[in-house]
Amino acid sequence: MSWLGKLLIGGDRQIEKRNMSWNMLGSFLYALASMVLTIAVIQIVGEDEGGIFSFAYSTFGQHMFMVAYFGMRPFQITDTRQRYTFGEYLRLRFITCAGALAVGLFYVLINPDYTWVKASTVFLMVCYKVIDGFADVYEAEFQRDGRLYLTGKSNTFRTLLSVGIFLGTLLLTGNLVLSCAAAVAAQIAGVVLFNLSVIGQLPQVNHRIRKGRILPLMKENIVLFLSVILDFYVFSAAKYAIETNMADKYQAVFSAIFMPTSVINLVAGFVIRPYITRLSERWEAGAFRGFSGIIGRLAAVIAALTVLAVGGAWLIGIPVLSRLYPKIEYMLVSCRVPLILIILGGAFNAYVNLFYYALIIMQEQRRIFLGYVFVTLLAVLVSSPCVRAGGIAGGALSYMFLMAALTACFGLMALLCYRREKRRRL
Repeated sequence: MSWLGKLLIGGDRQIEKRNMSWNMLGSFLYALASMVLTIAVIQIVGEDEGGIFSFAYSTFGQHMFMVAYFGMRPFQITDTRQRYTFGEYLRLRFITCAGALAVGLFYVLINPDYTWVKASTVFLMVCYKVIDGFADVYEAEFQRDGRLYLTGKSNTFRTLLSVGIFLGTLLLTGNLVLSCAAAVAAQIAGVVLFNLSVIGQLPQVNHRIRKGRILPLMKENIVLFLSVILDFYVFSAAKYAIETNMADKYQAVFSAIFMPTSVINLVAGFVIRPYITRLSERWEAGAFRGFSGIIGRLAAVIAALTVLAVGGAWLIGIPVLSRLYPKIEYMLVSCRVPLILIILGGAFNAYVNLFYYALIIMQEQRRIFLGYVFVTLLAVLVSSPCVRAGGIAGGALSYMFLMAALTACFGLMALLCYRREKRRRL
């Protein structure tokens, strides 16, 4: 373990270059895994179990990842003064991971209509994602230490190991539950090999746990945690509604037409994130025209990308998805309109991210939380009725509506805060 840790750390040369390249590789593989796994499961074991896996992995399992994650990473990586030790972050992460596992088990138990296969798959994917959340506390510490490349290596090797084991087991046995259990075991091995082996070789990491420090740490992250949980519920409300009101195979169909939103969000992130520092500088300097100019240009880029995405989806979207998901092609042929609605929802989500960063720069976290609360209530009210009335199309419409509502909410709040601050400073 000591030898492996030293090998992964390497030397101190070209750290910035390694940080960038390994982080990009790890992030890309992590994002790609969801699409590859869903396609593979549908092709190997069919659309019904594919739908179960899709919900377990990318919806409920991901939600439980966020419970385990507790929104702590941004706080931990910016805690450069070491107000809290790694040992204290780790102790809190044990608590949040245990809570996520308990919620996952409770969810499975209160669904008596779940078959053994479905209940086992959902809970095993909760375990898989919670281990991901546990690994994050180590990866955040690597980043806080200035070694982001170690985070990228962990993501890369853990993803390759667990996805490889899962797909190999599924191909050999055709058993979804056994494959999920093998993936969980691979995740545990990945944390031991690529996180625990490394953390012990970083001498500056402080493992001490001081008395009375866990509760303050939890309080400092609670609002961000609640915002993240509500945000993902709004984002996934249509999937939850389909899970409740439709057969499992429709979850597979919805996941297939939902896939382009991942690409949209990835592209939007590449467009927006390079400008965050510049926006912060403009805001701090009171350069309001420069600040609003950058926001306007980014909004225009998102609009242009949306036009391209909608046009491409209308012309070739369903044929491309049918090639990727041949087993559900017979259901995809009628999903052109839902696909367009989901892409429009993805575009609105890109605007949500833009206005979210603007509000963060303005230090309006409380307003962000209130916006999430309001749209969460809308999600509870509209998602299931839309799915019951319109099926897949109803789910797509509810997703687009909720993303539009969140865009309007954050955009209006950002505009009001901008005008108030501009009047105050001028």
